[in-house]
Amino acid sequence: MRRRRFLAAAGSAAVLSAAGCMGLSAGADDWDVGMTSEAFRPYEFTTTVGEEVVWENTSSRDHSVTAYEDTLPDGAEFFATGGFDSEAAAREAWKDGRGAISNGQQFGHTFEVPGEYSYFCIPHEKGGMVGTIIVEE
Repeated sequence: MRRRRFLAAAGSAAVLSAAGCMGLSAGADDWDVGMTSEAFRPYEFTTTVGEEVVWENTSSRDHSVTAYEDTLPDGAEFFATGGFDSEAAAREAWKDGRGAISNGQQFGHTFEVPGEYSYFCIPHEKGGMVGTIIVEE
């Protein structure tokens, strides 16, 4: 029985240690959504109207946070790293190396309209780096 408790404790410690190596700390105070090499963590984040959501690049690769413009709730503001006013502009700018956030950099957006917001990372979209923000009243 002692061996099982030891193995369980060692396994938990290993998981927490690995999370730290990935650059994701439990209960980060200064950001809501982190970025691994090819994923947003958490994939889905819930907030309320008027609250700012902060993403932090916690990986060594450059990323973007870009809204899928055609899925925004009616009346919602488009958002993207680099401050672009459309998805097409953000995609075009990426080709010129604009709109990236690097390791340790943050991007924030305040959501004023309730609904579901789908977004992606331009260079890692094909690899499945997408996420969802749910905004409640």
